[in-house]
Amino acid sequence: MQESELKYFKEILEGRKEQIIKNIRGVNAELDQLSSMELNDEGDHASVDNSSMIESAIIQQQEKELREINVTLAKIQSGDYGICEMCEDPIGFQRLKVKPHAIYCIDCREIVEKNR
Repeated sequence: MQESELKYFKEILEGRKEQIIKNIRGVNAELDQLSSMELNDEGDHASVDNSSMIESAIIQQQEKELREINVTLAKIQSGDYGICEMCEDPIGFQRLKVKPHAIYCIDCREIVEKNR
């Protein structure tokens, strides 16, 4: 992969990383607000519990993506970026444009998905 392409993907990944960190902080602030609310009845409790579950699921998904991005940034640093972890062929540029932290090429991703 060319240096300009690596720089392009690194900038995208770092931007996404910053956005995720902001999102997580925002969701944590919302959860703190929910937990400090004065609840009057069971409906309020149910609503807060539901919101908390949704917010927690969002945080879990965002943290997973953040871990994937950190691994990918390390791969850029080490020179291993853009190589499929299964077949070790280059991952297509278009695939990386759609998901810059992809670890599989399209063919291997399909195999992994079918095996789940």
